[in-house]
Amino acid sequence: MTRLSVNINKVATIRNARGGNVPDLLQVAKDCEKFGAEGITVHPRPDERHIRYNDVRLLKPVVNTEFNIEGNPIPSFIKLVDQVLPDQVTLVPDSPDALTSNAGWDCIKNRAFLTEIVSHLRSLGIRSSIFLDPDLSQVEAAAITGVDRIELYTESYAKQFAIDRLNAVSSFSAASELANEIGLGVNAGHDLDLENLSFFKENVSNVKEVSIGHALISDALYYGLEKTIKLYLNELAK
Repeated sequence: MTRLSVNINKVATIRNARGGNVPDLLQVAKDCEKFGAEGITVHPRPDERHIRYNDVRLLKPVVNTEFNIEGNPIPSFIKLVDQVLPDQVTLVPDSPDALTSNAGWDCIKNRAFLTEIVSHLRSLGIRSSIFLDPDLSQVEAAAITGVDRIELYTESYAKQFAIDRLNAVSSFSAASELANEIGLGVNAGHDLDLENLSFFKENVSNVKEVSIGHALISDALYYGLEKTIKLYLNELAK
């Protein structure tokens, strides 16, 4: 069964637009778990435009499922990880001014750097994951770093889904098959939604976890959070 981790960045974006504590980020995390989510994901950025570093610290004792922190492993991020000790850290190569994550790692070019970070996370007992495009050479290079999992960056799949879903998913199927063959776990995330999620899960083998934020929080405006989480869980159960 593929686990659903809810990315609550967008909840923090709404809160920050007005100041104060509405909506209450910690309560939303608790409610997501109560409604069936099997993990909570946050992606703090240096400018703290949504999730703040202190939010991450406050969330750690609240999250009872899996706590996944995403981010570029700059010194301030690694210091935060060292303090919080989440269940999983997903390494993402986004620049500080990126609107959202827009590319996977070049694990060939950055092998030494990533190997050092992964080794540090392992020493802390934290599962590591590398955000990756569905490129077979990059999957092989990721394995060399010693990482536990890869997270397939699914924006290209989502964009092509309505045009040619079989072609859209093919590279992800191949990447996941290779990852499983060489001992890497597979996560996935970015622009997965109620329209494209079940097809992705059906055609990409052994996906352990999907991280979904923007689409899920947007759907919750119409359906409510509890019903929305159940809808996503139903898609994963097909």
